[in-house]
Amino acid sequence: MFLQIKKELQKLSNPVHAISSARFFKTGKGQYGYGDKFLGITVPEQRKVAHMFWQASTKDIEKLLKSPYHEHRFVGLEILVAQFERGGVAEKKLVYNFYLKNTQYINNWDLVDTSAPYIVGTYVLNRPRLILTKLAKSKNMWERRIAIVATYRFIQNLDFGDTLKISQILITDPHDLIHKAVGWMLREVGKRDQAILEGFLKAHAVHMPRASLRYAIEKFPQSLRKKYLETKKTYLCCK
Repeated sequence: MFLQIKKELQKLSNPVHAISSARFFKTGKGQYGYGDKFLGITVPEQRKVAHMFWQASTKDIEKLLKSPYHEHRFVGLEILVAQFERGGVAEKKLVYNFYLKNTQYINNWDLVDTSAPYIVGTYVLNRPRLILTKLAKSKNMWERRIAIVATYRFIQNLDFGDTLKISQILITDPHDLIHKAVGWMLREVGKRDQAILEGFLKAHAVHMPRASLRYAIEKFPQSLRKKYLETKKTYLCCK
């Protein structure tokens, strides 16, 4: 089935879009997506292909994940999500374990965001969540992003504790893609309970990277956003 999926994606390839995708996902030397290759296929088209072949074998999915082409990995992950959602308890466990064994191939922000909440977050929703702390402390930046983005599943259930815990672990992370992910998840908390977010910000706002803070307070009234940003600026000036 891998060859069928590969053929289907090749038919949808667009060299012009591939060039713009390579720029968008920062594939230049020294950038986070260095070396990634693109076919130039839109996300809706990739998802359509994934759902056509959602019954692909683990071996086929593994081949997709190990491919140098970004779209192959994206489709592989979308197939995993589909199998997880349709599977029973045993199947979900298999998909979850397979996912964690292959995080080295989940190596861009969109690959994380399209899969982590729906596999990792959902699997540990009613189970112990120690894996998130382990991932948050990983040397692999994408595993750290998996840790925080997976908590979106908890946020949807109005369960904010692990989002705040992982955010605190990652608050001094050196990478801007982690800054943005932390801010994004905090913003999602604030959309549901602004008081909880403000409690977190009271303790941590001045220490947060500016990108995290900006994302976190994006839905606040303008006057309140200004207050937090000015407090942050004052702290940096006096540091």
